[in-house]
Amino acid sequence: MNTKRMQEVISQNAIYIVLVVLVLGIAIYDPSFVSINALRDILIQSSTRTIIALGVAFILITGGTDLSAGRMVGLTAVISASMLQLQDYPRRFFPNMGELPVIVPVLLAILVGLIFGMMNGWIVAKLKVPPFIATLGTMVIIYGVNSLYFDSEPNQSQPIGGLRPDFTKWGSGSIGSGPYSIPYIVIIAIFVAMVVWVMFNKTRLGKNMYAIGGNEQAAKVSGINVSKNLIMIYSIAGALYGLAGVLEAARTGGATNNYGNMYELDAIAACVVGGVSTTGGIGTVPGVLTGVVIFTVINYGLTFIGVSPYWQLIIKGLIIVAAVAFDMRKYASKK
Repeated sequence: MNTKRMQEVISQNAIYIVLVVLVLGIAIYDPSFVSINALRDILIQSSTRTIIALGVAFILITGGTDLSAGRMVGLTAVISASMLQLQDYPRRFFPNMGELPVIVPVLLAILVGLIFGMMNGWIVAKLKVPPFIATLGTMVIIYGVNSLYFDSEPNQSQPIGGLRPDFTKWGSGSIGSGPYSIPYIVIIAIFVAMVVWVMFNKTRLGKNMYAIGGNEQAAKVSGINVSKNLIMIYSIAGALYGLAGVLEAARTGGATNNYGNMYELDAIAACVVGGVSTTGGIGTVPGVLTGVVIFTVINYGLTFIGVSPYWQLIIKGLIIVAAVAFDMRKYASKK
């Protein structure tokens, strides 16, 4: 294999090489890191982050960005948790509400996420506000809405707890028992990833998404309704954030209005590290999944071996800068 061919192979598989090096490095330091329990914990922690990152990937591929993702996760977590508390819990958010079927608050939370996503899409597509500014504004609005809801009587900003077991099982339950059990939340994340893969690769919306991100003007000339597609894409992303918020509430057994804070930055970073181009038009589901796992391994693995959280932030920041620099270098060479 000549040098040029080797460089191409390394370039195309850099993200997977980084993941293997990370795991091997931590495992050499502490061999107990390579265990079924550690793998299970990493997959559980990756699950909601995966769903958020897949939503963000939709938008990044169009050439946009979404800073409101984390706050949507927080709002939908609070909405679902507030309606799924035990009937005998002493500090119920809705003291007089009867027991609802689990699916009702879950669908309501996803619908709320979809509506806010649609609002983002409408602002970007119709008002021509740059995605960074549009989603920055909606991020603040959503946090305000969530805080007002969370502070309403009789809750008054108390953490929401006492969630029903038929709801929390979707975040903490599993098929089987012991270390080889398969968590429900991991199954849901895998299913969502499969659906998103189909949407990216086998649907007209997916083809239009890549076309818009590659060259929006050319997409318009070729007959693509850019505004309609953008609104649909942002709406789907919002629905995914809503689902992630529901699962996060189920996983942790509660919710506050600060849930989801900064999740969007982790999601954007995972996408970029996973090969989703910051210039639009490029990105794959396997790449996003690997990016999420890399950041989970960093968080979990470095904590596992006792590295300071402050050093973890520095390492994550260096990886993000390196990934973006590498992406821009590839873009410049293509130009």
